[in-house]
Amino acid sequence: MSVLVNEKSRVVVQGITGREGTVRTRLMKDYNTRVVAGVTPGKGGGKVHGVPVFDSVVEAWENVGQIDISVIFVPAFLVKNAALEAIDAGVKLLVLVPDRVPIFDVLEIIRLAQDKEARFVGPNTLGLVSPGKAVLGMIGGRAERAKEWFCPGDIGVSSRSGGMTSAISYYLTEEGLGQSTIIHVGGDAILGLSHPEIMELFEQDDETRMVVMFGEIGTTQEERVADLIETGKFTKPLIAFIGGKAAKSGTRFSHAGAIIEGSRGSYESKVKRLKEVGVHVADSVSDIPKIAKKLKNSNYSRDR
Repeated sequence: MSVLVNEKSRVVVQGITGREGTVRTRLMKDYNTRVVAGVTPGKGGGKVHGVPVFDSVVEAWENVGQIDISVIFVPAFLVKNAALEAIDAGVKLLVLVPDRVPIFDVLEIIRLAQDKEARFVGPNTLGLVSPGKAVLGMIGGRAERAKEWFCPGDIGVSSRSGGMTSAISYYLTEEGLGQSTIIHVGGDAILGLSHPEIMELFEQDDETRMVVMFGEIGTTQEERVADLIETGKFTKPLIAFIGGKAAKSGTRFSHAGAIIEGSRGSYESKVKRLKEVGVHVADSVSDIPKIAKKLKNSNYSRDR
């Protein structure tokens, strides 16, 4: 099974006529994602890779029917307007691909999403993929590569790094270990769905039997995952790797969301907390498939 997206999900691409929107629409369609409409204000009436283009999300909905997901490829300063438009139109899941979205804009999106019971991944995300079913965003780059790298299975992947999202899934596939859903939560400090929320989704998915989490210094996402485990809200085997071991306090590492303040959000605090609740913390990325295989061979024992 998969979380957030499957082969039946109906997708709109906002910013479809832009360079990224056009290229990534091709990726999604070639992977058999159900892209039913595109939106670019003032460009309605045309088509991109056979997908009809409309001037607004409301107009798209009126013409093609229900839309479940919007993938947004617009400049960062336009993300807020595009996201609010989609949420107001009734779309319940958004994927905010651009980086450098202003924090106050993200906070406005969060507020409306909560009011309308919608959710979003990102910003600053490559997106997500349910292997063999659908791609949202730009994971894999090309459909041929995505089909080769991502194999259907029962391991969920949640990552704060775009590159490591693909790499971990590829390493798992190379070892014959398939994935249920692969999610790049995004690299910013303030996000829609972060690691803890993703873990709760995987917990509810009967066919996800194990999860791999790539974390980094900065924010408290990984510590909050440990809290979920401690309170019994996440019970499945979890393998974690934390990037940024050599970073010092006050150092910015990789992403906007990866900055440590004192001991809070540090490599040491994250690893210590995860180990306290029995998470399998890998010393290197290459160890992740080895640990996963060992757990699978022991029938996914919950003894961490």
